[in-house]
Amino acid sequence: MFQVVLKALVFCFLFAGTSPAWGEDFSVAAASDLQFALRELIHGFEAQSGHHVRVSFGSSGQFCSQIQQGAPYALFLSADQHYVNLLLEKGLTRDHGVLYAQGRIALFAPQGSVLKVEKGLAGLLPLLAAGKIRHFAIANPQHAPYGRAAKQALLAAGVWNALQGHLLMAENASQAAQFSLSGSSEGGLIPLSLVLAPAFKNKGRFLLVPENLHAPLLQRMVLLKNASRAAQDFYLYLQTGRARQVLMRYGFALPDS
Repeated sequence: MFQVVLKALVFCFLFAGTSPAWGEDFSVAAASDLQFALRELIHGFEAQSGHHVRVSFGSSGQFCSQIQQGAPYALFLSADQHYVNLLLEKGLTRDHGVLYAQGRIALFAPQGSVLKVEKGLAGLLPLLAAGKIRHFAIANPQHAPYGRAAKQALLAAGVWNALQGHLLMAENASQAAQFSLSGSSEGGLIPLSLVLAPAFKNKGRFLLVPENLHAPLLQRMVLLKNASRAAQDFYLYLQTGRARQVLMRYGFALPDS
Protein backbone atom coordinates (compact mmCIF):
# COMPACT_ATOMS: atom_id res chain seq x y z
CA MET A 1 0.00 0.00 0.00
CA PHE A 2 2.90 2.36 0.82
CA GLN A 3 4.27 1.92 -2.70
CA VAL A 4 0.89 2.73 -4.22
CA VAL A 5 0.53 5.93 -2.15
CA LEU A 6 4.10 6.95 -2.98
CA LYS A 7 3.54 6.49 -6.71
CA ALA A 8 0.32 8.50 -6.51
CA LEU A 9 2.18 11.36 -4.82
CA VAL A 10 4.88 11.25 -7.48
CA PHE A 11 2.21 11.49 -10.19
CA CYS A 12 0.51 14.43 -8.48
CA PHE A 13 3.86 16.22 -8.25
CA LEU A 14 4.58 15.63 -11.93
CA PHE A 15 1.26 17.14 -13.01
CA ALA A 16 0.84 19.87 -10.42
CA GLY A 17 -0.38 23.07 -12.08
CA THR A 18 -1.48 23.34 -15.69
CA SER A 19 -1.18 20.84 -18.54
CA PRO A 20 2.00 20.91 -20.62
CA ALA A 21 2.02 23.00 -23.79
CA TRP A 22 2.61 19.89 -25.94
CA GLY A 23 1.72 16.23 -25.65
CA GLU A 24 3.14 12.91 -26.76
CA ASP A 25 1.41 9.92 -28.36
CA PHE A 26 2.08 6.39 -27.21
CA SER A 27 0.47 2.97 -27.70
CA VAL A 28 -1.07 0.73 -25.05
CA ALA A 29 -2.14 -2.91 -25.38
CA ALA A 30 -4.93 -3.73 -22.94
CA ALA A 31 -6.99 -6.78 -22.06
CA SER A 32 -10.50 -6.49 -23.48
CA ASP A 33 -12.14 -6.68 -20.05
CA LEU A 34 -10.74 -3.16 -19.46
CA GLN A 35 -12.36 -1.45 -22.41
CA PHE A 36 -14.90 0.61 -20.46
CA ALA A 37 -12.87 1.26 -17.32
CA LEU A 38 -9.68 2.13 -19.20
CA ARG A 39 -11.39 4.48 -21.66
CA GLU A 40 -12.68 6.44 -18.66
CA LEU A 41 -9.18 6.53 -17.16
CA ILE A 42 -7.58 7.56 -20.45
CA HIS A 43 -10.02 10.45 -20.76
CA GLY A 44 -8.98 11.72 -17.32
CA PHE A 45 -5.26 11.27 -18.01
CA GLU A 46 -5.35 13.02 -21.38
CA ALA A 47 -7.24 15.98 -19.94
CA GLN A 48 -4.73 16.29 -17.12
CA SER A 49 -1.49 15.62 -18.96
CA GLY A 50 -1.99 16.77 -22.55
CA HIS A 51 -0.66 13.43 -23.83
CA HIS A 52 -2.59 11.13 -26.18
CA VAL A 53 -3.06 7.41 -25.54
CA ARG A 54 -3.62 5.09 -28.52
CA VAL A 55 -5.16 1.95 -27.00
CA SER A 56 -5.86 -1.45 -28.53
CA PHE A 57 -8.10 -3.96 -26.75
CA GLY A 58 -7.82 -7.72 -27.28
CA SER A 59 -6.80 -11.02 -25.74
CA SER A 60 -3.73 -10.94 -23.51
CA GLY A 61 -2.24 -14.06 -25.13
CA GLN A 62 -2.40 -12.52 -28.60
CA PHE A 63 -0.86 -9.25 -27.38
CA CYS A 64 1.95 -11.23 -25.75
CA SER A 65 2.72 -12.89 -29.09
CA GLN A 66 2.57 -9.55 -30.96
CA ILE A 67 4.97 -7.88 -28.51
CA GLN A 68 7.45 -10.75 -28.94
CA GLN A 69 7.20 -10.15 -32.70
CA GLY A 70 8.06 -6.46 -32.28
CA ALA A 71 4.71 -4.69 -31.88
CA PRO A 72 5.58 -1.15 -30.69
CA TYR A 73 3.50 -0.95 -27.52
CA ALA A 74 4.82 1.11 -24.62
CA LEU A 75 2.58 -0.37 -21.92
CA PHE A 76 0.86 -3.75 -21.63
CA LEU A 77 -2.10 -4.34 -19.31
CA SER A 78 -2.62 -8.08 -19.20
CA ALA A 79 -5.62 -9.95 -17.78
CA ASP A 80 -3.20 -12.67 -16.67
CA GLN A 81 0.16 -11.99 -15.03
CA HIS A 82 1.56 -15.10 -16.70
CA TYR A 83 1.98 -13.16 -19.97
CA VAL A 84 3.85 -10.32 -18.26
CA ASN A 85 6.17 -12.82 -16.61
CA LEU A 86 6.77 -14.43 -20.00
CA LEU A 87 7.78 -11.09 -21.54
CA LEU A 88 10.02 -10.39 -18.54
CA GLU A 89 11.83 -13.69 -19.14
CA LYS A 90 12.33 -12.63 -22.79
CA GLY A 91 13.94 -9.37 -21.66
CA LEU A 92 11.23 -7.21 -23.25
CA THR A 93 9.98 -5.34 -20.16
CA ARG A 94 11.44 -2.77 -17.78
CA ASP A 95 10.75 -4.99 -14.77
CA HIS A 96 8.07 -7.37 -13.42
CA GLY A 97 5.41 -4.63 -13.45
CA VAL A 98 2.55 -4.10 -11.02
CA LEU A 99 -0.44 -6.21 -10.08
CA TYR A 100 -3.24 -3.71 -10.73
CA ALA A 101 -6.48 -5.71 -10.42
CA GLN A 102 -8.14 -9.07 -9.92
CA GLY A 103 -11.00 -9.89 -12.27
CA ARG A 104 -14.18 -11.93 -11.82
CA ILE A 105 -16.42 -13.71 -14.29
CA ALA A 106 -20.21 -13.63 -14.43
CA LEU A 107 -22.90 -15.81 -15.95
CA PHE A 108 -24.92 -13.47 -18.19
CA ALA A 109 -28.22 -13.98 -20.00
CA PRO A 110 -29.75 -11.31 -22.28
CA GLN A 111 -33.36 -10.20 -21.95
CA GLY A 112 -35.71 -12.90 -23.23
CA SER A 113 -33.22 -15.76 -22.86
CA VAL A 114 -34.39 -19.12 -21.56
CA LEU A 115 -31.30 -19.22 -19.32
CA LYS A 116 -32.12 -18.65 -15.66
CA VAL A 117 -28.93 -17.25 -14.16
CA GLU A 118 -30.31 -17.66 -10.63
CA LYS A 119 -29.78 -21.41 -10.98
CA GLY A 120 -26.07 -20.99 -11.63
CA LEU A 121 -23.96 -23.08 -13.98
CA ALA A 122 -25.73 -26.30 -12.98
CA GLY A 123 -28.93 -24.79 -14.41
CA LEU A 124 -27.44 -25.22 -17.88
CA LEU A 125 -27.70 -29.01 -17.74
CA PRO A 126 -31.51 -29.40 -17.89
CA LEU A 127 -31.73 -26.75 -20.60
CA LEU A 128 -29.12 -28.57 -22.66
CA ALA A 129 -30.97 -31.86 -22.19
CA ALA A 130 -34.18 -30.19 -23.35
CA GLY A 131 -32.47 -28.74 -26.42
CA LYS A 132 -33.11 -25.15 -25.33
CA ILE A 133 -29.46 -24.01 -25.43
CA ARG A 134 -28.25 -23.50 -29.00
CA HIS A 135 -25.16 -21.42 -28.27
CA PHE A 136 -23.22 -20.43 -25.16
CA ALA A 137 -20.46 -17.80 -25.47
CA ILE A 138 -17.02 -17.80 -23.89
CA ALA A 139 -13.66 -16.35 -24.96
CA ASN A 140 -11.16 -18.76 -26.51
CA PRO A 141 -9.37 -20.51 -23.59
CA GLN A 142 -6.29 -20.99 -25.79
CA HIS A 143 -5.21 -17.35 -25.51
CA ALA A 144 -7.83 -15.42 -23.48
CA PRO A 145 -7.52 -15.56 -19.66
CA TYR A 146 -11.26 -15.06 -19.17
CA GLY A 147 -11.91 -17.93 -21.55
CA ARG A 148 -9.58 -20.13 -19.57
CA ALA A 149 -11.35 -19.16 -16.32
CA ALA A 150 -14.72 -19.87 -17.97
CA LYS A 151 -13.58 -23.34 -19.02
CA GLN A 152 -12.27 -24.07 -15.53
CA ALA A 153 -15.60 -22.99 -13.99
CA LEU A 154 -17.64 -25.10 -16.42
CA LEU A 155 -15.40 -28.11 -15.77
CA ALA A 156 -15.72 -27.63 -11.99
CA ALA A 157 -19.51 -27.40 -12.31
CA GLY A 158 -19.65 -30.58 -14.42
CA VAL A 159 -21.11 -28.77 -17.45
CA TRP A 160 -18.16 -28.62 -19.86
CA ASN A 161 -18.71 -31.94 -21.63
CA ALA A 162 -22.44 -31.35 -22.11
CA LEU A 163 -21.71 -27.94 -23.66
CA GLN A 164 -19.49 -29.30 -26.42
CA GLY A 165 -21.12 -28.55 -29.74
CA HIS A 166 -22.91 -25.52 -28.28
CA LEU A 167 -19.93 -23.32 -27.42
CA LEU A 168 -19.70 -20.04 -29.33
CA MET A 169 -15.97 -19.32 -29.07
CA ALA A 170 -14.96 -15.64 -29.22
CA GLU A 171 -11.53 -14.18 -29.97
CA ASN A 172 -11.53 -12.31 -26.66
CA ALA A 173 -13.67 -11.54 -23.62
CA SER A 174 -15.19 -8.43 -25.19
CA GLN A 175 -16.39 -10.35 -28.23
CA ALA A 176 -17.86 -13.05 -25.95
CA ALA A 177 -19.77 -10.29 -24.17
CA GLN A 178 -21.07 -8.98 -27.51
CA PHE A 179 -22.21 -12.48 -28.50
CA SER A 180 -24.07 -12.74 -25.21
CA LEU A 181 -25.61 -9.28 -25.36
CA SER A 182 -26.71 -9.45 -29.00
CA GLY A 183 -28.71 -12.66 -28.61
CA SER A 184 -26.29 -14.68 -30.73
CA SER A 185 -26.22 -17.03 -27.77
CA GLU A 186 -28.59 -17.84 -24.90
CA GLY A 187 -25.90 -16.53 -22.55
CA GLY A 188 -22.25 -16.71 -21.70
CA LEU A 189 -19.47 -16.42 -19.17
CA ILE A 190 -18.00 -12.94 -19.46
CA PRO A 191 -16.04 -10.42 -17.34
CA LEU A 192 -17.94 -8.76 -14.51
CA SER A 193 -16.26 -5.48 -15.57
CA LEU A 194 -18.19 -5.57 -18.86
CA VAL A 195 -21.49 -6.62 -17.29
CA LEU A 196 -21.30 -3.56 -15.00
CA ALA A 197 -20.64 -1.17 -17.91
CA PRO A 198 -23.44 1.23 -18.96
CA ALA A 199 -23.83 -0.62 -22.28
CA PHE A 200 -25.11 -3.68 -20.39
CA LYS A 201 -27.42 -1.86 -17.98
CA ASN A 202 -30.98 -3.28 -18.11
CA LYS A 203 -29.98 -5.52 -21.05
CA GLY A 204 -30.02 -8.82 -19.16
CA ARG A 205 -29.43 -10.68 -15.91
CA PHE A 206 -26.20 -11.89 -14.37
CA LEU A 207 -24.81 -13.97 -11.51
CA LEU A 208 -21.26 -13.75 -10.18
CA VAL A 209 -19.44 -17.08 -10.58
CA PRO A 210 -17.93 -18.31 -7.27
CA GLU A 211 -14.19 -17.64 -7.06
CA ASN A 212 -13.44 -21.22 -6.05
CA LEU A 213 -14.53 -22.52 -9.46
CA HIS A 214 -11.53 -21.08 -11.32
CA ALA A 215 -7.95 -19.92 -10.80
CA PRO A 216 -7.60 -16.26 -9.71
CA LEU A 217 -7.56 -13.75 -12.60
CA LEU A 218 -4.53 -11.75 -11.43
CA GLN A 219 -4.07 -8.82 -13.81
CA ARG A 220 -0.59 -7.26 -14.14
CA MET A 221 0.65 -4.31 -16.19
CA VAL A 222 4.17 -3.54 -17.27
CA LEU A 223 6.19 -0.96 -19.18
CA LEU A 224 7.95 -2.29 -22.26
CA LYS A 225 11.59 -1.49 -22.90
CA ASN A 226 10.76 1.32 -25.36
CA ALA A 227 8.35 3.16 -23.02
CA SER A 228 8.52 6.96 -23.19
CA ARG A 229 8.26 9.40 -20.31
CA ALA A 230 4.60 9.98 -21.19
CA ALA A 231 3.90 6.24 -20.98
CA GLN A 232 5.64 6.14 -17.60
CA ASP A 233 3.38 8.96 -16.40
CA PHE A 234 0.29 7.01 -17.50
CA TYR A 235 1.63 3.91 -15.73
CA LEU A 236 1.85 5.94 -12.51
CA TYR A 237 -1.57 7.48 -13.11
CA LEU A 238 -3.12 4.00 -13.23
CA GLN A 239 -1.82 3.42 -9.71
CA THR A 240 -3.40 6.53 -8.17
CA GLY A 241 -6.34 6.41 -5.79
CA ARG A 242 -8.64 7.87 -8.43
CA ALA A 243 -7.74 5.17 -10.93
CA ARG A 244 -8.23 2.45 -8.34
CA GLN A 245 -11.68 3.81 -7.52
CA VAL A 246 -12.67 3.59 -11.18
CA LEU A 247 -11.45 -0.02 -11.37
CA MET A 248 -13.43 -0.89 -8.23
CA ARG A 249 -16.55 0.64 -9.75
CA TYR A 250 -16.21 -1.82 -12.64
CA GLY A 251 -16.06 -4.78 -10.27
CA PHE A 252 -12.31 -5.32 -9.99
CA ALA A 253 -10.67 -6.26 -6.70
CA LEU A 254 -7.47 -4.34 -5.97
CA PRO A 255 -4.31 -6.16 -4.91
CA ASP A 256 -1.69 -4.04 -3.12
CA SER A 257 1.30 -5.05 -5.25
